[in-house]
Amino acid sequence: MLEDRDRIFRNLYGFHDASLKGAIRRGAWDGTKLFIDRGHDFIIDEVKKSGLRGRGGAGFPTGLKWSFMPKADPRPSYLVINADESEPGSCKDREILRHDPHLLVEGALVAAFAMRAHTSYIYVRGEYIREREALQRAVDEAYAAKLIGKNNVHGWDFDLYVVHGAGAYICGEETAMLESIEGKKGQPRLKPPFPANVGLWGAPTTINNVESIAVVPEILRRGALWFADLGLPNNTGTKLFQISGHVEKPCVVEEEMGIPMRELLDKHCGGVRGGWDNLLAVIPGGSSVRCITAEQAADVTMDFDALGKLGSGLGTAAVIVMDKSTDIIGAIRRIAYFYKHESCGQCTPCREGTGWMWRVLERMERGQAEKSEIDMLLDVTKQVEGHTICALGDAAAWPVQGLIKNFRPVIEARIDDYKKTHARQAAE
Repeated sequence: MLEDRDRIFRNLYGFHDASLKGAIRRGAWDGTKLFIDRGHDFIIDEVKKSGLRGRGGAGFPTGLKWSFMPKADPRPSYLVINADESEPGSCKDREILRHDPHLLVEGALVAAFAMRAHTSYIYVRGEYIREREALQRAVDEAYAAKLIGKNNVHGWDFDLYVVHGAGAYICGEETAMLESIEGKKGQPRLKPPFPANVGLWGAPTTINNVESIAVVPEILRRGALWFADLGLPNNTGTKLFQISGHVEKPCVVEEEMGIPMRELLDKHCGGVRGGWDNLLAVIPGGSSVRCITAEQAADVTMDFDALGKLGSGLGTAAVIVMDKSTDIIGAIRRIAYFYKHESCGQCTPCREGTGWMWRVLERMERGQAEKSEIDMLLDVTKQVEGHTICALGDAAAWPVQGLIKNFRPVIEARIDDYKKTHARQAAE
């Protein structure tokens, strides 16, 4: 269990002052100029040594991603921070925006300097109105104190803009976000070219998650080895976990990477509602990853590699717990509808496949299907997965694949029950 002294987010629950004064009391903005004075490469090397992996879902090594940015390019460089937290089940970044926004503002300055960028944009999801206001207050305070802006105390001119989206899930995809910031329709771009070469306004750009950026100053203050010693090899540091669903106390909590899932639920959430034996399934990383069974959840650790081995993923670490009262087919049908609704329609497999999968699941939920359709549905998920410009097609396919892999007998039993009921009614 994470010691209090190793916590990065010390105002996660808003018990303390979220203003600049409160943030400085908790250690923010301490020694920032010293990091900048040590140079661009020092910061990137420290982040590499820390083992920090992106906290937005993909888990790509953050320092390596930063190193892709060109070092001598006549075009300006940009840092874009993804606060479009639209993944169902995910609610960690909003706590940073509301209660500890100065960690993000400081992190933006340090990360932008590391990549030789003088401008950063934070893209906040449309529904996060109060969160955007809290973030804007922090940005304004930092400007007023000359911590950022032109001729600031750190010696690196840096402008930070807060951009408000309109509530489209697709804009959480990095290139669709760039399109949206540019004032265009939020649709993903074909890659290559990748944003590090041709990003915002055709210039080198890196897109990072809120949590990935907010932890960087603390890593530099305490040293890369401190962060690397927490968690597990290749899954280092602390992580914000958000647990919802059928637990006694849903919460957002900072813990070590690699904490056993059962320990996470028992220590921080009061356990599964009705006891561990009442657990049916867990979606471990937000609605886009495959669900796992209660048996798998009992032993798995919360990290990218362990969950990947089970065919699922850590994602944003949004843990959705489902007890035995859950209609698992209905739960996945509801998720399928979300992806059907949020598809931008640019790619045919996603535009057509998401709606088709949802309609089949609707019938399966009632039992109004044939058993042969289960394999047909699985086959369609494979035709959607990996055949779209962005990962929304994968995100739509994986929950359905998890349902079929782990709960095929439930679907078959529902079909049998429907046929028996209707046969009896026909006989009467």
